[in-house]
Amino acid sequence: MNTKNGPRQMDDDQAPPAIDWLGNPVSCADCPHEENRISGLCDLGRACVRDLRARRIDRFFSLNPALADSYLDHPFFEVRSIAARYATPFKLLPLLSDTEPDVRAMAAIRLPAARVLTLRFDPDRRVRIALARRLSGEALLPLLRDPDYQVRLSAARSATDALLVGLLDDPEPDIRREAARRLHLVHLQALVADPEPLVRIEIARRLEPARLHLMARDPDFRVRHAVVERLAIDELGPFLLDEDEAVRELAQERTTNQGKEG
Repeated sequence: MNTKNGPRQMDDDQAPPAIDWLGNPVSCADCPHEENRISGLCDLGRACVRDLRARRIDRFFSLNPALADSYLDHPFFEVRSIAARYATPFKLLPLLSDTEPDVRAMAAIRLPAARVLTLRFDPDRRVRIALARRLSGEALLPLLRDPDYQVRLSAARSATDALLVGLLDDPEPDIRREAARRLHLVHLQALVADPEPLVRIEIARRLEPARLHLMARDPDFRVRHAVVERLAIDELGPFLLDEDEAVRELAQERTTNQGKEG
């Protein structure tokens, strides 16, 4: 359909027909929630628990959260997963052994942390990532050693300073970079010679100014540029002759500005 502003995109709500997870047309005629439809708490093609589309299922439970408990054993995993988002928490324990990772992940997010620790060793990384985002402290340790890079990265983003120290030799640069952003200053020097320039840039941005001379001869111009941004003015001399133009210009700019202020 065209409008005066051009073709209108068909979104989830406008896409007919409404079908269920088995591919059958959805009808209100045999729905057990007739009273909800009459009262406006469900709407075929927009808010319907029998629809295939997750957005429509979610709208149904957002309007009818009291019904979520009764759908936790539904044969369609999407219904179970979304129902778990709205259900009474103490009803979710059986879902920790659900066959679908999305369902287990949702249960892991909503249940008390003490109840879900065994899922740190779940075979599906989606479940372990969900846990890494909500756990804290020592409970994160197994996830910081997880064989999957994305799990370790998610855990690193939740880790305390004390736990980040254990990531200094992680094989993935992104994880060491995350550690470099939040490590206590006393530990930063351990990454000064990290093989990944992006990690060293983070160190140069945080290292105590008195120790920046340790990175003055870094082979990557981006690191040297970060050093020049913070180095004491009286130590900028060698950078005025740096092989990289951007580094030289910054050193000259800071030196000149200092002279004007003086």
